[in-house]
Amino acid sequence: MTADRAILSRQLEGQVALITGAASGIGRGIAEVLHSRGASLVIVDIDGDAARQAAAEIAGNGGAAMGLSGDVTDPSTLATAVDTALERFGEIDICIANAGVIGGPGFSDRRDYSDADWDATQAVNLRGVVNTNDAVRPHMAERGSGRIINIASHGGRAPRGDGSELGSIQVPYGVSKAGVIQWTMHLALQIAKHGITVNAVCPGTLWTPMWQRIAVMRSQQQARYLGMDSKEIFDRQIQGSVPLGRPQTPTDIGNAVAFLASDDARIITGQALNVNGGATMN
Repeated sequence: MTADRAILSRQLEGQVALITGAASGIGRGIAEVLHSRGASLVIVDIDGDAARQAAAEIAGNGGAAMGLSGDVTDPSTLATAVDTALERFGEIDICIANAGVIGGPGFSDRRDYSDADWDATQAVNLRGVVNTNDAVRPHMAERGSGRIINIASHGGRAPRGDGSELGSIQVPYGVSKAGVIQWTMHLALQIAKHGITVNAVCPGTLWTPMWQRIAVMRSQQQARYLGMDSKEIFDRQIQGSVPLGRPQTPTDIGNAVAFLASDDARIITGQALNVNGGATMN
């Protein structure tokens, strides 16, 4: 192990991180990075069995991790998760509100949004972030410290394209993620006096189960993708929209989160960091 890697392995030593939606995808990548840097994990997911399995697999490499069932649209389940985490670890130092959806049930079969898409994205992506933050902020305020990192999206920065290819199906998603960025700034102002920092990370394009569903939607609705499999569609998207020419990974997002959770970022709050290979620059 190099000296720099050894330092990183202790970057979050002794810290406890609660992460929502961390049984798979971006959340799982964040969990693995934070664990590799010494943090104990509380993995909260609507699929409790998957959360427990993820925790067992990550903790199999040493350290501590627990998986809990929790629905970010139901504050009572988040309160229970926080209480359970505090019973085991005594504190929560880091909160990552990651759980998210791209639309309502069956969104990949639609070109234009439905009420279900607005309901799902607002309930999970926006209100779910608020609920998660609210569940931990009293504990952090009492301690006088804490790091809150919300997972938004570069899609929440500005509309992408002219809407002619995908219709309006991704509009509710983008609006919900814009709300996360705005909420992050407001909360940062509200709780700075308690020594808590609040920031957002805005991922770009990653090969995750969520993006696979987007690719299916494109293959069904866009002639230029006819006959292509999901990964080919994804690769073409990367080459056409990412200046660095390569996709982001859950580990890339985890690295950004780890920085914002560390003492190196102790004076950074109210910011939204793009991690997207240059696809959006603001």
